[in-house]
Amino acid sequence: MAGIEWLKPGVFFGSILFALIGVAIFWLCFVIIDKLTPYDLWAEIIEKKNMALAIVVGAMCIAIGLIVSSAVQG
Repeated sequence: MAGIEWLKPGVFFGSILFALIGVAIFWLCFVIIDKLTPYDLWAEIIEKKNMALAIVVGAMCIAIGLIVSSAVQG
């Protein structure tokens, strides 16, 4: 029965809650970093096709995701 431990409502909804909190924190961090930069990241990447900036932003997203994941897991 230990294999279906995650099906218990408390565990399931707790996981959903932590996932939503993690996504919200990730989004908030990205918005803050976007506001701190001197230009619009989205326009620079999509409209001007700035590949170097896209790689840096992708690495930043991975780093923020790892930090949020570690913080949520405890």
